[in-house]
Amino acid sequence: MTLTVWIDDWQMQCCGEPFAPGDVVSWTLMEVDPEDYVDLVGGERAEGIDFREEHHGGGEGLPPVPLEVVSVVEVHCRYGVPPGATDRVNCPVPGTTVLVPVEGVADGWAEARPGVSFAGYLATARRVAVPAEVGVARG
Repeated sequence: MTLTVWIDDWQMQCCGEPFAPGDVVSWTLMEVDPEDYVDLVGGERAEGIDFREEHHGGGEGLPPVPLEVVSVVEVHCRYGVPPGATDRVNCPVPGTTVLVPVEGVADGWAEARPGVSFAGYLATARRVAVPAEVGVARG
């Protein structure tokens, strides 16, 4: 059984460990409300997000989960101030998502795409049992 994990660009850029398809990682997973990702990735894809990877607080006391990364896509979208907003906070603009498969290493930095900004990664992974004597790769 696979699960889908959201990884924020800023978390990776700050102190995330690079990872790639096939790697075994150890991530702190936080449950998500898929509704929080609808504007970013669309309703259907948001429904499939099971967790977000967290290493900046909020996950204290949660044990890291060993996972084998099956696949990774970069998520890019356009940001803008929503119509009728009273503040000037930029939010994802629905319907502008561009997904780019990651062939190499996901390191928090992505090639610029015209008209959109890099937002993070969606990783498909499966839980694995890691023997005590085996280290966890990259993550």
